[in-house]
Amino acid sequence: MARQESGSSTRPVIPDRVPGRGAAIGLVAAGAGGGVAIREFLSREVPPLDGVPVVIILVNVLGAFVFGYLYEHLTRRSPGPGRTARLKLLVGTGFCGGLTTYSALATDTAVLLDKSRVDLALAYALGTVLLGALATLAGIALASRATATDTGRAS
Repeated sequence: MARQESGSSTRPVIPDRVPGRGAAIGLVAAGAGGGVAIREFLSREVPPLDGVPVVIILVNVLGAFVFGYLYEHLTRRSPGPGRTARLKLLVGTGFCGGLTTYSALATDTAVLLDKSRVDLALAYALGTVLLGALATLAGIALASRATATDTGRAS
């Protein structure tokens, strides 16, 4: 492995490679574990409101925001193909995939419909999807602004 001089010490230069299949699976699993742990913690701590599990709305919107921010940031300031790929796997696919749960959204909507709460079911499902889309756009806008600010400082 090559070494790069850094002041008085040397440190190994780690090639910026896209992760292999095993590393990719490990990154997704590690990220998903964190996302699922946060979702489970919140599910236990935040009670439903009028029969609606508000945690599902919260985690889906939060995940959409993080996803939008991550991808915009990586598009504007790619740290290299290997690191970009690793961050997408760890945070995008893993963490956001573990945190969000659109299957629970569908199940909860079906339960509300089964209880003849059609108006609430529609508001819950459509509201979550709409808020998620807005959160993604907010994440993109924030990352874009942060990147522009960083670029302005560097000039």
